[in-house]
Amino acid sequence: MSEKLDGVIVATALPYAVDASAPAGLRPDYEKYAEHCRWLIENGCRGVGPNGSLGEYSSLTDDERRQVARTAIDAVGNDGIVVVGVHGAGAHQARAWAEKAAEDGADGVLCLPPTMYRANRGEVIHHYTEVAKAGLPVMVYNNPHDTKVDLTPDLLAELAQIENIVAVKEFTGDVRRILEIRELAPSLTVVAGADDLTLEALLMGATGWFAGFPNVFPAESVRLYDLALAGDVKAARELYEPLVAAFRWDSRVEFVQAIKYGMDYVGRYGGPCRPPRGPLVPEHLAQLELDMKKAVESLV
Repeated sequence: MSEKLDGVIVATALPYAVDASAPAGLRPDYEKYAEHCRWLIENGCRGVGPNGSLGEYSSLTDDERRQVARTAIDAVGNDGIVVVGVHGAGAHQARAWAEKAAEDGADGVLCLPPTMYRANRGEVIHHYTEVAKAGLPVMVYNNPHDTKVDLTPDLLAELAQIENIVAVKEFTGDVRRILEIRELAPSLTVVAGADDLTLEALLMGATGWFAGFPNVFPAESVRLYDLALAGDVKAARELYEPLVAAFRWDSRVEFVQAIKYGMDYVGRYGGPCRPPRGPLVPEHLAQLELDMKKAVESLV
């Protein structure tokens, strides 16, 4: 399979509109979301990733979740790729979402291990074997902070033997893993999963970035990616270092609220989140404003 799910793929934030009849009084604004997906592609990003954690997939109804994916697929068309989040509590749910993504024309799927259960090695392998049966390229997502399941390099080597498993989104924060994954599972595309470790990961051989803050700074993020892959470390560092204070929010509990705030800050539309995510507390807001100011001023 030729699709490696590399490049800058944006984990898209989802805009809501106020609607008293919708869950929590907010309905997905599909028109705004389609416009946002198109804007990201027009700014050089390779693709978009609907229904990730940043897209608040776990707060959506099943109908909303599928419509979000379809909206992204229709908006991007042939101009980029769409990698749909198919996270589920069990293999049967994740596989069902992967099959829907395939039916709707997605280019690939992103999948966590079982989301509400600390799965063992055999259960993890079963989970991904089932998801891969949908026939789309699969990016496995290693986020042991949230799932309590660590897709270690040796486990990834085993998962890489499953047909259609082509990439790993690495979110441990341990940059030492990049080379070890490349050694043990050379067929996998290694994808930077944490914005505040992106340059380090790319310099160690990651060739993808499944990203949060490119919702705010897409063109600049693509430039950072291109500089890193070209080995222009000096220029990459000059661009990256003033952005990292903002990028660190991608690795915090409040990352969804922070990135939506960042979008509002630069004149896009971020807007509110659905529960359980509430507004940022005042001290977080004050720090985030300083971090965004530093980032924006560095780009002038």
